[in-house]
Amino acid sequence: MIRVLIADDQDLVRAGLSMIIDVESDLEVVGEAGDGAAAVEAVRTHAPDVVLMDVRMPEVDGIEATRRLVATGAVARVLMLTTFDADEYVYDAMKAGASGFLLKNSPPAELVAAVRATARGDIHVAPEIVQRMVDEFVRRPPPGDTKPTALADLSERELDVLKLVARGLTNGQVASQLFLSEATVRTHVSRILAKLQLRDRTQAVVAAYESGLVRPGEG
Repeated sequence: MIRVLIADDQDLVRAGLSMIIDVESDLEVVGEAGDGAAAVEAVRTHAPDVVLMDVRMPEVDGIEATRRLVATGAVARVLMLTTFDADEYVYDAMKAGASGFLLKNSPPAELVAAVRATARGDIHVAPEIVQRMVDEFVRRPPPGDTKPTALADLSERELDVLKLVARGLTNGQVASQLFLSEATVRTHVSRILAKLQLRDRTQAVVAAYESGLVRPGEG
């Protein structure tokens, strides 16, 4: 069972999200919060697997709440929800440690799929805002001919895996492209996260682009 916490300052939105989630046999809403500070406390109380986090909330917004959750070492993964698709929210959310980004007007089936993907540790970004992420990453440093200093501890094979992960490939797809087993890819991903002291795949993607290891349009 995937445990879900809903954080949004609008009662009707929380009720609607709860109705969508609770009809799924493998999903369960374990708590709600009306602002970011309450969301952080609710995560401590309810230990959810996934937090549906609104970006704009009073006092403490969703991005700051996500930063606080990451700082406390919470294992819950954050799926950001917003009606605003401005690039600064997307990038800031990913930098803060969010595992995905979904527009509130997404169909229920996409919401449910995003929750499941986030719980698995995959990255989910609504198709409508992928281009905005690309536009932001275009402004990152271009890749050089040598291994970026920030990634110096990674082996060549780990760099190969990270490049493909940064392009949005699943473990299975990475395994197929590199002629490896999926278990081996999972091991490489775990080692990459450990060496770079990153929390999850989302942070690995940000690190790959910011270091210049990859850039939009490659591959």
